[in-house]
Amino acid sequence: MSITIKNLYKSYGKQLVLDNLSFSIGNGEIVGFLGNNGAGKSTTMKIITGYVEADQGSVEVCGIDVRKHPLESHKKIGYLPEHNPIYPDMYVKEYLRFVAGIYKLGAQANSRVDEMIEKTGLTREYKKKIGMLSKGYRQRVGLAQALIPNPEVLILDEPTTGLDPNQIIEVRNLIQEVGKEKTVMLSTHIMQEVSAICERVIIINKGKIVADEKESQIVSESNDAVSSLFIEFSSAIDPQIISNLGNVEAIKQVGDNAYVVNSTEDIRELIFRTAVKNNWIILTMKQQERSMEDVFRSLTK
Repeated sequence: MSITIKNLYKSYGKQLVLDNLSFSIGNGEIVGFLGNNGAGKSTTMKIITGYVEADQGSVEVCGIDVRKHPLESHKKIGYLPEHNPIYPDMYVKEYLRFVAGIYKLGAQANSRVDEMIEKTGLTREYKKKIGMLSKGYRQRVGLAQALIPNPEVLILDEPTTGLDPNQIIEVRNLIQEVGKEKTVMLSTHIMQEVSAICERVIIINKGKIVADEKESQIVSESNDAVSSLFIEFSSAIDPQIISNLGNVEAIKQVGDNAYVVNSTEDIRELIFRTAVKNNWIILTMKQQERSMEDVFRSLTK
């Protein structure tokens, strides 16, 4: 396993942030790590990378205990924090050479820097000061510095925050390319990113894991549990009548005489019979698939 976490606890003062957290990520996986703000995502990533120490529990990266052997584990990890800490007054190539020096790459430093400049699409920008770059290119510089030591594991905390749609796609494609060779753990709030990049999703809520599967399985299981039905009528109806049918959990008006009904069973026949009984004319009635965003909101509300 590239990352193994067992029984992790972390508190800040009286606030429990991680509550007996355990999971593992295999070699070569790209895993989305999701949760609301304050759920414990960044804290978990900081513990994996050795920036923060856990109160209890163990973390291993490529079989190396992070607490017992921090320097050895750091060599296996490339880390891009949420707020990319790069020096705006340094030139791109100058900064990457500085990073290569920290990792003591020696004679390999120049060739490694050139390789990362090309891989991350910085060829046209490497002579500029970092402070002159757009946020998308600054994120590329952050990815380049994370990749300089050729790590086996890449930890990316909100790598596309604040980027425009074109920049998001560019950085997303870069992560996919890098993920062909490395294990990637990626936190994000953008559900499309999860669908486009991640092979597996871990959702954390209040320091506990509430889902850990492939995205398709999480959504499929949720659709099995709750049916979402869109109904449009020709004129006004009394929604309370529908809310009393079967196992209806919620009914929400989404337009003129249009509703979305959530239920734990298929109630289409019940609604049809109720419409006939009350002389309601149904214009549209169709089952809706729940999206990853719907599932995320349900699991973390």
